[in-house]
Amino acid sequence: MLFRITVILLIGLLTSAAYQAFRPPPPKICGTPGGPPVTAPRIKLRDGRHLAYKEHGLPKDVAKHKIVFVHGFTSCRLDPMIVTNLTPEVIEELGVYVVTFDRPGYGESDPDPNRTPKSLALDIEELADGLGLGSRFYVMGKSMGGQVVWGCLKYIPQRSLFWNSCRLAGAALIAPVINYWWPGFPADLCKEAYNLQLPQDQWALRVAHHAPWLTYWWNTQKLFPSSGVISRKRETMSRQDIELVSTYGGGHDLKKEATQQGEFESLHRDMMIGFGKWEFDPMDLENPFPNNEGSVHLWQGDDDKKVPVILQRYIAQKLPWIHYHELPGGGHVLHFVPGLIEGVLRALLRGGK
Repeated sequence: MLFRITVILLIGLLTSAAYQAFRPPPPKICGTPGGPPVTAPRIKLRDGRHLAYKEHGLPKDVAKHKIVFVHGFTSCRLDPMIVTNLTPEVIEELGVYVVTFDRPGYGESDPDPNRTPKSLALDIEELADGLGLGSRFYVMGKSMGGQVVWGCLKYIPQRSLFWNSCRLAGAALIAPVINYWWPGFPADLCKEAYNLQLPQDQWALRVAHHAPWLTYWWNTQKLFPSSGVISRKRETMSRQDIELVSTYGGGHDLKKEATQQGEFESLHRDMMIGFGKWEFDPMDLENPFPNNEGSVHLWQGDDDKKVPVILQRYIAQKLPWIHYHELPGGGHVLHFVPGLIEGVLRALLRGGK
């Protein structure tokens, strides 16, 4: 009897310990007791959540073009991409207004435990409506934010009861993260690309896809190496990345600001959504601008260690309406390449011309 009681107690203790290890801590929501303060302007969404944002460029009431920029992994609305890479003269010439925002769970935006590729696209449309961006706006995203743009192309309607034209005026994806489980990829090509990742990142992605409930534990445990991208291992950067970050990246580390509400609702949920099972395959998308009233551009470096170029080439081949721009020797942090962001904007604003 004593032995049985001891075994039962031991099992109970182990189960409790495992539950605590797998269960992420609750987020420290901005503006609540114990949470970070709210310092940014925010809009309230229909479901009661808040999105924090920052405006750049010309005032929106005089700008010719309105752009919603979607930040990447470990970043936030303060992303320096737009701020530091465009001169006031270029902004004036192009006539652009840009709004950056914290994706749910990042920075000062409320977490969304029900986040999906579709919900985030609809958040972006609601942000545009809340800020009064008008009938048409552009979307632009880099890295994990570039992946989000696929959802915008799928879910932001081409026509609506309120607008008699496509809501999107154009889209730009800069080194967008891919999902190795999108069914449109040939199995052999996907396996080749997957094997280019560090073994620890292969495991981190497997966990996020096959056992998302283990994502928090996997990226906080000390038994095995967790995500090399989160820990910023040097092997996840190309030679150009290292040089550009060393030259231009000083003072732009936004990870602390980005994850101030907790890494689970920001980084870990990004992994679960980005590499989980999607409701659609981007390679099944149709041209949203059949009459050349806009355009979609994809920019990719051929030496990107985080996003294998062979898969981006395949996407461009499957979707010939995409304007594909490949940079020889380019890595993942293309936004630091001098002149690149100006080139991205000029191509995007030209539309289908």
